[in-house]
Amino acid sequence: MDQAVALFGKVGGLLLYPVAFLFVLTIVVFVHEFGHYWVGRRCGVGVKAFSIGFGKELWGWTDRHGTRWKLSAIPLGGYVKFMGDMNAASVPDEAALAAMSPAERAQSFQSKPLLARAAVVAAGPVANFILAILVFAAITWIGGRQVLAPRIEAVQAGSAAESAGFQPQDLIVSIDGRAIASFSDMQRLVSTSAGDDLTILVDRGGSRLTLNATPAIREVEMPGFGKQRIGVLGIQGSRDPADLRFVRYGIVDSLGFGVTETWAVVDRTFAYLGKLVTGRESPKQLSGPIGIMRVSGDVAAVGGLAPLVGLIAVLSVSIGLINLFPIPLLDGGHLLFYAAEAALGRPLSERAQEIGFRIGLAFVVMLMLFATWNDLVNLGASFASRGT
Repeated sequence: MDQAVALFGKVGGLLLYPVAFLFVLTIVVFVHEFGHYWVGRRCGVGVKAFSIGFGKELWGWTDRHGTRWKLSAIPLGGYVKFMGDMNAASVPDEAALAAMSPAERAQSFQSKPLLARAAVVAAGPVANFILAILVFAAITWIGGRQVLAPRIEAVQAGSAAESAGFQPQDLIVSIDGRAIASFSDMQRLVSTSAGDDLTILVDRGGSRLTLNATPAIREVEMPGFGKQRIGVLGIQGSRDPADLRFVRYGIVDSLGFGVTETWAVVDRTFAYLGKLVTGRESPKQLSGPIGIMRVSGDVAAVGGLAPLVGLIAVLSVSIGLINLFPIPLLDGGHLLFYAAEAALGRPLSERAQEIGFRIGLAFVVMLMLFATWNDLVNLGASFASRGT
């Protein structure tokens, strides 16, 4: 009996990972695609299908506007298919457009003015950013925040902080001109600045002085993501109860905090990509669907629903930002084509767009394969460490 209960517990624990993954990804994908759908409908575009997932339809219905709403077999994204689209990537179907009646053609995506098409395409990422802002704001408004003052309790011997001249009781005021309101603000900025020279303004006994420090690079095990490289100064936060306060936020301040947190995710992403291009960060930190599943399950197992909702906000920002990259096949690639159309005064040729989409598809597939390989390596390393 005890063995059966233990086995049931293990199976339930394993099921938590795909359930948490589908919960997080479905919400993020639905909001992204609904952004396209909603603005498309406002612009008079006919919508043939709204799908969560790709491949074979598992369940669906057709609404009174003729849109097929469906859940599909491969739960790794989704799409909105407008009238005049050949496929889920919104490649124009020239043959279908030619066969349409004037009334049908007037509802096609390709018949709409340039600004309307750009608005429809941009609406997906914008919806993701709005979702993130609202989620971060709701978490803050409902639960408030524990804020620890950015005061130093102790400095680690031989650390970057000791070399820079930090002392216990120093209060960090700003880093590279950015105001620091809490110890977590400082940690977040330092962790993404490994190897960077930082100019840090501190308050020492009422006097302000400037210190220069370069966070050391440290590899840490991040649940669901394997080993990650972060920056550390080697300081310990204050333990004085007077430096810890609980803050309640009104709706307006919560929305402001939501915007700040959303921008912080964007800023960290660009900081990582910049260092990746210059060779100062490892591409091994890129994660794919397996990595997202792992972190979703880990977060759900440790913290429950509330942290999982926070993960929705982080993932929503990431998906919105990635889709804005100027890569054909992604939303940013479509916007790039529209920018070229605005500059040339005419759309790019069908041949040029086809080549662009093929290049974009190849890039996306290679990126997915590379990220999945990283996920598998991290997963294997995780199992190996548990075995030891």
